[in-house]
Amino acid sequence: MERRSFIRSTGIAGVLAAGAAPAIVQAQANLRWRLASSFPKALDTIYGGAEVFAKKVSELSGGKFTISVHAGGELMPPFGVVDGVQNGTVELAHTAPYYFFGKDDTFAIGGAIPFGLNSRQMTAWMQEGNGMSLMREFYAQFNIINFSCGNTGAQMGGWFRKPLKSLADMKGLKFRVGGFAGKVIERLGGVPQNIPGGEIYQSLEKGTIDAAEWIGPYDDQKLGFAKVAPYYYYPGWWEGGLELSLYINTKAHSGLSAEYKAIIEAASAYAHVDMQAKYDARNPTALKQLVAQKVKLTPFPKDIMDAAFKESMALYSELSAKNPNWKKVYADYANFRRDQNLWFRFTEAQFDRYMQSVKL
Repeated sequence: MERRSFIRSTGIAGVLAAGAAPAIVQAQANLRWRLASSFPKALDTIYGGAEVFAKKVSELSGGKFTISVHAGGELMPPFGVVDGVQNGTVELAHTAPYYFFGKDDTFAIGGAIPFGLNSRQMTAWMQEGNGMSLMREFYAQFNIINFSCGNTGAQMGGWFRKPLKSLADMKGLKFRVGGFAGKVIERLGGVPQNIPGGEIYQSLEKGTIDAAEWIGPYDDQKLGFAKVAPYYYYPGWWEGGLELSLYINTKAHSGLSAEYKAIIEAASAYAHVDMQAKYDARNPTALKQLVAQKVKLTPFPKDIMDAAFKESMALYSELSAKNPNWKKVYADYANFRRDQNLWFRFTEAQFDRYMQSVKL
């Protein structure tokens, strides 16, 4: 009997009983979202992380789920993206969590804090430790669900118009530094400035600020800092590995199908790895080019490092005593950091020190 006549004569029940029914797949609806970034388009690594994510979402959904990416200032100010997601003005944001420490200092732990985890350790805490569950519990207060979406790795310490000889030179220094780390700079006698990436060069050039940090050689070279501040310090002790976050409005996320939720998770994980790889691949060449331009590459004086560490630990104790959100998340973070540093001491740290001491 031909298949069509069989279906007509037996009906759908007969088809199902015979096991001959074609699979019924529920079609996913076309969906278009907007993503607000905190970064300028010129930075193809950190801003590009959102574009990599959006492209992967489109590919995995067969073009049905598209996300338009908007640079800082296009839809809202660079530091206004959390409000935009929280209020549902946009569905998503891509940003550095520590920019929003003014809402609650706990935001910073989701990105980077002074003398915190490096990038490998941060990924381990978020994905295999308690980091993701703790941060999601915290972000729920702001109508946000978060996903890891990039990491810069350890950063440089920034560009200075004049050399730093000792801790005394920090006094009164107007220093552009990302978000939460400004609290420690202030305790060292500096004057922190929280300025979006696209506005740093002009501030340095005009002398409105004395120093500025951004990320590392690849981005710093694009932003032209060497032209206006010749002293390049290291390391960026305030971020051993900045994790970028994808923030999604909770209601928007809960309205997604299971398939689209899985696509969001997969695309953010892809973008997370992609960003770190790009920075690690591109920074060495950029650093060599900057040194060839007579940039003065210099480590921070030890008394600055020691004072910064001491003040950071004191700050964390103070926050734990007065902020329940901070106390809960930081206690777990600190325990994880202690164990990770014990492990890395005998493995990566020893290996890296040896490899950097030999001629290759």
